[in-house]
Amino acid sequence: MSVKTSNDIKNEFLKSKIGITGILILLVLITISVFAVVSTPSSTFQDWNNPEKWITYPKTSVPSWINLFILEKIPEHKIFESENITAEHNNIFLTSQQFRFNYEFDDFPSDFMYDFTLEYSDSPLLEMIVIRPDGMSVKLLSSSLPHSNDLIEYKQRIFSADNLLRKNIELQSDNYEFKINDLNLSDIIFSKKTERSVLNGDYVFVVNVYSLETQNTFLESQLIIGGKAFGVMGTDELRRDLAVGLLWGTPLALFIGVSVSIGSVIVGLIYGVYSGYKGKKTDEAMMRFNDVLYALPALPFLIILAVTISNSIFLMIGFLMIFSWVGIAKVSRSMSLQIKTRQYVEAAKIMGQKDSKIIFKHIIPQMLPYVFASIAISVPAAITTEAGLSFLGLGDPSFPTWGQILHDANTYGAAAQGFWWWIMPPGLLIAITGLAFVFIGNALDTIVNPKLKR
Repeated sequence: MSVKTSNDIKNEFLKSKIGITGILILLVLITISVFAVVSTPSSTFQDWNNPEKWITYPKTSVPSWINLFILEKIPEHKIFESENITAEHNNIFLTSQQFRFNYEFDDFPSDFMYDFTLEYSDSPLLEMIVIRPDGMSVKLLSSSLPHSNDLIEYKQRIFSADNLLRKNIELQSDNYEFKINDLNLSDIIFSKKTERSVLNGDYVFVVNVYSLETQNTFLESQLIIGGKAFGVMGTDELRRDLAVGLLWGTPLALFIGVSVSIGSVIVGLIYGVYSGYKGKKTDEAMMRFNDVLYALPALPFLIILAVTISNSIFLMIGFLMIFSWVGIAKVSRSMSLQIKTRQYVEAAKIMGQKDSKIIFKHIIPQMLPYVFASIAISVPAAITTEAGLSFLGLGDPSFPTWGQILHDANTYGAAAQGFWWWIMPPGLLIAITGLAFVFIGNALDTIVNPKLKR
């Protein structure tokens, strides 16, 4: 039987449509992984379970692209930022922020919030005004900030549910031709004068800070218009942007799958080749130990180890390696038994070469095509096993893996409440990633295994 060279395997693989499809999917996943690592700050990844990080995001909102497929547009959650505008007139210092946006949705925003950090001294006056598309100006707030003799950084969040804002707008109820007492503040601001229906157009939120002595500075300033749609993949119950979790889940899934696959294949290969090469009592003892590990139920043991020792993702990778190499060792042993009878192996023995040199120089290189196929086929099993453990709540919660996202969705009843955007994307990504490696592995296996040629 002739031995295929690397060029022969490459040429045959390029003729395989399934193999090429798997490579293309894998390249897309690698591109997503690189994009996640380069574009997303590491602090965002570290703050995945920090509620303060996501306070300005909406809760369980659908993806924004849903508006492309429905007639009535769902209000999108928007976060606006502005730069300082400063002025001085008659010894009165003015620092202003202006937030301009076009509101074009068919329903009212759920709420709004103004979040700012101001550097000031003395006791400046804070004023907040909304200029509507119809030209009407609505004053929301006019109040003094706490007095300070020294320069301080003052942080505050102003919510649309604030009673002071409601009192101010009720004083301007004459501007409307209908009763506004029973409406929430965002409905009043974004409603027409004549009836309770959405007024579309350009809005300007103006925040002014007046001071008599020194110029004040906004260090941070955000206006959040609450909505029911946000981002590319929506948000979950904890307000986290699911696009961030799905992006970071891609390199994590590839890291887990490839690490476990390479580690288990290397261990199983060396173990099986050594057992088959040595033969006799050594082979018998090693295979009986292999059979004992092969008979152990992997998932229950992984659950017990995760509960009793640790649910660290790195320990999980180690546990998966322990239970993944035994099958590869059996196949490697049977191949080793055939290769060790070849003339060049016998010649190496006669020349007095060490067993380790014969194994690593003459036997294992003949098995490399099988090794590559085994690595590709083993990746999906590692990814799905980790996802299963995470779904059961035994994964590492500090890492936003796809399985952990599905676990959170199950915990908060996403399926019962119809939050499909929380369930379908991670499930599809797990399936697509597994499919890519299955395609590659099957294409390689067909090439290196003559029995599968037909």
